[in-house]
Amino acid sequence: MSDLRGHSPRRYVVDVSGRRVLVGLTLEETSEFEGLDSALPDGEEERQGLVPSAGEGRWLELYVKHDKAWIKWKADLSAGHERNSPFFN
Repeated sequence: MSDLRGHSPRRYVVDVSGRRVLVGLTLEETSEFEGLDSALPDGEEERQGLVPSAGEGRWLELYVKHDKAWIKWKADLSAGHERNSPFFN
């Protein structure tokens, strides 16, 4: 697995309830992602195996969900469709 940590900034927004969340993730998913992120090796520690752990797999799943939503949101902004974005109510 490529180490994606640190290669892209986290992109937070404020949801309709005034809570800080990652674009494309729920409050619960954002909290889970942050917990997993802080528990994973920082890249300088040697990995024990080539197969990602359950935590790494879930971290990657949430990261990909967030990143895809971020890319779509940025494209919508560029096209002037930010009001139709499914990421904000």
